[in-house]
Amino acid sequence: MKTQSKKTKLTLTVRKSAIDAAKKYSRRTGKSVSALFEDIFENAEVSPLKSESQKAAERLLKRLDSEKSVATKNESDKSLIANHVARKFA
Repeated sequence: MKTQSKKTKLTLTVRKSAIDAAKKYSRRTGKSVSALFEDIFENAEVSPLKSESQKAAERLLKRLDSEKSVATKNESDKSLIANHVARKFA
């Protein structure tokens, strides 16, 4: 549960494109830019900001977890690779 604390003004110097993107996201989510800022940085310890590649990796891992595993007939990785190479270059 969040407790109300005194609000303080903050002035940031950022690119206009970042401001425009923040305002657009604010309108889309129905939250003020200030609320978005608070959400990001109050929860930074719990949910750190992630780069696009980290987000993509998470999506890939979730997708791989949901896929059915391939039957390998209890073969070792080396054996599977050797069989694959033999088929590929045969």
